[in-house]
Amino acid sequence: MKYFGGVEGGATHSRLVICDESGKSLALTSGLGTNHWMVGIPEVARRIADMVERAKEEACIAPEVRLTSLGLSLSGCEQEATNEDLKKEMFKTFPGIAESYVVCSDTMGSVFTASPIGGMVVISGTGSNALLRNPDGSTYTCGGWGHFMGDEGSAFYIAHRAMKIVFDDMDNLRKSPYPIERLWEVIKQHFNVDTRFDLLPHCYANFDKPFFASLCKKIAHAADQDDELAKSIFNDSGACVARSIAALTPKVQDELVKTGDLSVVCVGSVWHSWHLLKDGFEHEMSKHDVPFNLKLVTITKSMAYGACYLAADAINYRLPRNYLDNFDVMYHYRTKQKTTNGHSNGGQCVPSTESVSVHA
Repeated sequence: MKYFGGVEGGATHSRLVICDESGKSLALTSGLGTNHWMVGIPEVARRIADMVERAKEEACIAPEVRLTSLGLSLSGCEQEATNEDLKKEMFKTFPGIAESYVVCSDTMGSVFTASPIGGMVVISGTGSNALLRNPDGSTYTCGGWGHFMGDEGSAFYIAHRAMKIVFDDMDNLRKSPYPIERLWEVIKQHFNVDTRFDLLPHCYANFDKPFFASLCKKIAHAADQDDELAKSIFNDSGACVARSIAALTPKVQDELVKTGDLSVVCVGSVWHSWHLLKDGFEHEMSKHDVPFNLKLVTITKSMAYGACYLAADAINYRLPRNYLDNFDVMYHYRTKQKTTNGHSNGGQCVPSTESVSVHA
């Protein structure tokens, strides 16, 4: 019996799956964060080995049995040199774990959980990033530069934008188009402060990006209660994620869109507020000449499965899988459709029976 594994590795936590040669999941376990920039390559290897050993015990696999392949789709693994270093560390320090490895970024696991040939993934969580993987293996990115140089459309972006609008309005530097009172109360409550000066430690000396970004959830709640400023910020963020998709579409190869649709895997907590992003997304997409439809999907299984598939494919083993079980269609954007009179609809959204509502 052959066994195949995959790891979805984030900065704060990780998940590992083991499948048998029929594609059946035997074990799914979790562990600590596996971003080597934060904890170092030796510690990442140790944490992976720990998850594998626990998963093997759960699956009743003998300790001495090595996985045939193990895919590591990890946060921070964007550079081939450090990816090779991690593989060497696994072989050297934990030779009994797996016979072969594939190491790649966490975005790759997302793509290959939903498709065998590639596609696009747009992350909008604490930070933001967009990646395109073509069938020939070529990859292109837009964003992913962190909060100092980017993160447009992310939870951090939404939180920062809300605070900036409030600060500017109170300074009379740039007046907000909508009342700021509700969001100012939300900001004060989130950070437990009374004045703008009290916020400065959270912006500088004691900056904590995840906590800062978590303000986004409360802004979403205000938007759901019809606060116009909160709704406008989410509208703008919807336009941001649309621009990141449009930026990559010229690089899309024909094989990815032979059905007429490009699958876009939507990852991250901000997508839970799709109903708040949707109008801005549609308006921005209508400005771009995209020659195919967009099918926005959400992953229903751990991205560890995508890592597992990648590792099996790398050794030319066709591990059975059913991609339709791995994702749900969230929304279908139809562009350049011909109307009955032969004219284009100008890239406007056409309602899809596949669309579903996603709530925060």
